[in-house]
Amino acid sequence: QVQLVESGGGLVQPGGSLRLSCAASGLRLDDYAIGWFRQAPGKEREGVSCIGSSDGRTIYAESVKGRITISRDDAKNTADLQMNSLKPEDTAVYYCAARWAFAGSRIKSDYDYWGQGTQVTVSS
Repeated sequence: QVQLVESGGGLVQPGGSLRLSCAASGLRLDDYAIGWFRQAPGKEREGVSCIGSSDGRTIYAESVKGRITISRDDAKNTADLQMNSLKPEDTAVYYCAARWAFAGSRIKSDYDYWGQGTQVTVSS
């Protein structure tokens, strides 16, 4: 059974940092591209960042460029999202997803497996 489990969410003040982790089981993560998505209340789920399986090529949404870094550790079967300079508009539930493909994608329908999400709240 494939499982993706996110961790690392929480409450942080504006300007602060969080590191989200996604632990995979039931699959070899090195065969999959990884995406991080977020969904704020009343909004569509949007692609924040993704990383390819073969070349590690990364893509970021314009709204997070320069503040967020995606990474993967295939030996540990994990993927991380380092988030710095957080803003209130970053508040959302963050999901990791795995896609059987070389290249990542910011399109949610491209993904095969999803985690349950972790809440990130940026507030003073």
